[in-house]
Amino acid sequence: MTSLPALPLLRRTLYLLRVARFRGPEGVAHVLVLTLLSLSVWLVLLFGRSWFWRADQVLPAAEPPEDWPAVAVIIPARDEAETIGRVVQRHRQSGYPGDLRIFVCDDHSSDDTAEKALAAKGQHEVEVVPVPDLPEGWSGKLWALQAGLDRAAEVMPDASYVLFTDADIKTETSLLEKLVAAAERQDLALTSIMAELNAKARWGKLLIPAFIFFFQKLYPFPAVNNEKRQMAAAAGGVMLVRREALEAIGGLDAMCGALIDDCTLAAKIKGTGRKIGLYLSTSFAEAISLRSNESYSSMEKMVARSAYTQLGYSPLALAGTLIGMVLVYLVGPGIFLTLPFHGQGTAALVGLIVWIAMAIAYWPTLKRYGARKGRAFDLPLAALIYAWFTWLSAWRHWQGKGGQWKGRSYPSSKPS
Repeated sequence: MTSLPALPLLRRTLYLLRVARFRGPEGVAHVLVLTLLSLSVWLVLLFGRSWFWRADQVLPAAEPPEDWPAVAVIIPARDEAETIGRVVQRHRQSGYPGDLRIFVCDDHSSDDTAEKALAAKGQHEVEVVPVPDLPEGWSGKLWALQAGLDRAAEVMPDASYVLFTDADIKTETSLLEKLVAAAERQDLALTSIMAELNAKARWGKLLIPAFIFFFQKLYPFPAVNNEKRQMAAAAGGVMLVRREALEAIGGLDAMCGALIDDCTLAAKIKGTGRKIGLYLSTSFAEAISLRSNESYSSMEKMVARSAYTQLGYSPLALAGTLIGMVLVYLVGPGIFLTLPFHGQGTAALVGLIVWIAMAIAYWPTLKRYGARKGRAFDLPLAALIYAWFTWLSAWRHWQGKGGQWKGRSYPSSKPS
């Protein structure tokens, strides 16, 4: 399942293994260099990447504010009848003491999404907002959010915060209080938590913890939460945004075509000098995705939809990423496991050390999902599959089918 740009490196690696076996010191040196290079990368990841792998950035407890600001909850929904009722009911049952209103933005659903949303019971008001036809240059989700913002501006003009959340994210009834309290006490313009994804099925167990690990590696949460660092990211499932901060960046119009809208929003807000916070949830009940992640295809669609977008649609970045994943995740374990083939004990030992370092880094994230310690050694396999997903993302973009989601494609969108 390895993608084409990575094949030359794999062929070269196998060649070096044969050289090491049959051609003496030169081959031994080359194989050892590969494993030492992989080890050096892991030393940097372990000690020079803001300790991202500790997975210890959770939403901090904060004293409640004296006055609770008004909040508009905006939920974009397109064919979400399966989950929207449970999601809206949790928001309606929220114990939030301030003014709260829920806007479900029905984006031309072909099922009974709107009816299920209105049937949800609770104390807070809910309104279904029909989303207008998608205009040129907008991504579907952002256009749905814009419809909710427009309606909220009409009926809640004094709302200080907007909670952007997904139609499949079920939250505990106290979450909004925690988010607002943290935002008020820490003066955060954007407060986001990464919902727990379902990892109960076979593919979910293998790929979901790895997805969270890769996201933390790409966007180290400690660096995101450091106002002196430029690193910015958010988790789109749960984002509490100050309305004035959103207006300061020009609103959603300033990023209307973005497919990775959460990280784009975070970068724009932090770019104005405001503070942002990105956290892991403190418990599975705090915020959890209702999507099953049971099948290979569901995981493939989730990742392939935006992976090439993340790389800026650059073939060079794609090649570098895939080769990098081979070097970082596959070389060490591969050389260790192929010891009988090449017979180089020193290189195999270094490869084993690389694999152990990888497992040590992976374990704190994996532990959050109740996995056995031995599964920490599955990361190379997960990385290989994600490399394949990344290649598929690029291939579909080249075929004019990039960014497919909910029946829409965005083949030519560029990151904002």
